[in-house]
Amino acid sequence: MSKFWSDALNSLQPYVPGEQPKTSNIIKLNTNENPYPPSPKVTEALDHFPVEKLRLYPDPDGSVLKEALSNYFELPIDHVFVGNGSDEVLAHAFMAFFRQKKPLLMPTMTYSFYDVYCNLYNIEAEHIPLADDFCIDLSQYHQDNGGIIFANPNAPTGIAVSLGEIEELLQRNTNTLVLVDEAYVDFGAESACSLIAKYPNLLVVQTLSKSRSLAGMRVGFALGHPDLIAGLERVKNSFNSYPLDMLALASATAAIEDTDYFAQTVQQIIKDRNWTTEQLKSLGFEVLPSSTNFVFARHKSAAGDDLMTYLRNQNILVRHFTKPGLESYLRISIGTREEMQTLITALEGYTHI
Repeated sequence: MSKFWSDALNSLQPYVPGEQPKTSNIIKLNTNENPYPPSPKVTEALDHFPVEKLRLYPDPDGSVLKEALSNYFELPIDHVFVGNGSDEVLAHAFMAFFRQKKPLLMPTMTYSFYDVYCNLYNIEAEHIPLADDFCIDLSQYHQDNGGIIFANPNAPTGIAVSLGEIEELLQRNTNTLVLVDEAYVDFGAESACSLIAKYPNLLVVQTLSKSRSLAGMRVGFALGHPDLIAGLERVKNSFNSYPLDMLALASATAAIEDTDYFAQTVQQIIKDRNWTTEQLKSLGFEVLPSSTNFVFARHKSAAGDDLMTYLRNQNILVRHFTKPGLESYLRISIGTREEMQTLITALEGYTHI
């Protein structure tokens, strides 16, 4: 701490990202990155990028990427917002829509950045417990509120809610924003994008970090009614008018347009997730049903922190959470089949399971 810090800064509890190792002999299964490289069209776009243009500012509107997203989702371009990763898009949404007199509703166990933003922007939050099976029960989100946010599929559990459940919520909750964070939606859940035309209070946020292998480029976007997009643009232009650089715009546009490569890699990850789930179950793990590129699992006899430490000593990183109710679980990202086989082999050698 410093005497120069404000009271607000002193009270902040920042988000803690997953470990990024400095050595190359580590199998990284802790931050839900895609194990496959970006689309070859991304490589082509970067190889042919006119470097001399970097002396100029990028397009503040990100028009080329918005057009690609507009075509992909079959939405008008004024329904699209782009930002520097979905975390920035979420931050702008909290500022634009959730600073209300009534509390923001969210699950008790979900993406921990939501609570960070509430603290940062002085937003009151009301946490709705998950069901006994760790599912989000949207029928419980019936009280007066200043907005609703949830991740679908949820993190860190990996469990999705159906499109029908989301629509039922939208039919009940018509006076405040409903934000659906779809960072992992491409790995097996139903996107709420198809509901945008019917519900002007629906905002869908996605990222190119997971299913399109661009975590290193930091590109996210939101889809919603033009009035919502205008609100996000208003906040963006009061904070950073140029959130995406030229290389990010070129890379993201190429990735969105290569639908074949996207489908191929996503299907491989789903296949390897299902294989990993069965292997873990055979070793005595309980694995929650996942619609993401990770699994959330606990062992019937081995402690989560002990397993994490053991795997770390085997040069395998997984994520362990200390929040009450989650402390026995590990979140394991899905890597290549070879990486997942190495994980299973390591677990077979652990003497306490």
